[in-house]
Amino acid sequence: MAVKVAVATQLRSARRLVYIYFRCLGQQMKAILAYEADFAILMFSAVLVQIVGVAFIWAIFQRIPSVNGWTFWQVVMMSALVFVTEGVGSLFFEGTWRVSELVYSGKFDQLLLRPISPIVQVLAGAVGFNGLGNIVTGMVLIGISMANSPVQWTPGRLLMFAILIVSASTIRVAINLGSAASAFWIRTPWSMVPVFVHQLGDFAKYPITIYSVGVQALIVVAVPFAFISFFPTAYVFGVEAWSLAGLLTPLVAVYCLFMAVVLFRIGLRRYESTGH
Repeated sequence: MAVKVAVATQLRSARRLVYIYFRCLGQQMKAILAYEADFAILMFSAVLVQIVGVAFIWAIFQRIPSVNGWTFWQVVMMSALVFVTEGVGSLFFEGTWRVSELVYSGKFDQLLLRPISPIVQVLAGAVGFNGLGNIVTGMVLIGISMANSPVQWTPGRLLMFAILIVSASTIRVAINLGSAASAFWIRTPWSMVPVFVHQLGDFAKYPITIYSVGVQALIVVAVPFAFISFFPTAYVFGVEAWSLAGLLTPLVAVYCLFMAVVLFRIGLRRYESTGH
């Protein structure tokens, strides 16, 4: 009986946090949508940047038939998954990029005074509508890649692919949150740690087999960007040498999210208000 009560309490708490998160996010969206021109520019610029990236890949494959055995559509799938996860991080969890400024200015005090988890407030603290352009572009490229691949798409494979996309997006958000926690140790208005970690994600747009062992260890173990794109793509296209690792993506997502929350909470204990 006690276990049932505890579970019910946890579920109510989780539902409340989700409700609060979407209410906060909704207010941020309303504020941005008040400026329609800005919204249109953000969307257009996001799509244009991603199209340029795909054009670069296309130009490479005009010269060579494959990259270390990986075909054009397989590499496009990797890039598309990076676009989608970046879009999810920007559209729904852009607030992670504001942590440095909040900590440095002392405005983080406001988050601590509210009866809501600071992590939830951080995640819902901003909206990057350029992320919508990234998501749309990425999903279109995924569809085109699937249409041009020899893979037999069964309902089970489609369901697993959807799970992998959700897991990959979770990994991206967790990495953003974890790197944002560096603001509690490095007191600057704009910490370069999240930017540096974000740039490492560019490695995930291409097969990890083209990199040295050191780089592979970095993006597989230290900052697991490879589970955002490379391993899910290997599973989808049935690349036997790597496909089984793709099934570990949901577990890696849970691990990354847990470690990001732990790191953020440790940082919270080090936080000191500026006093004004």
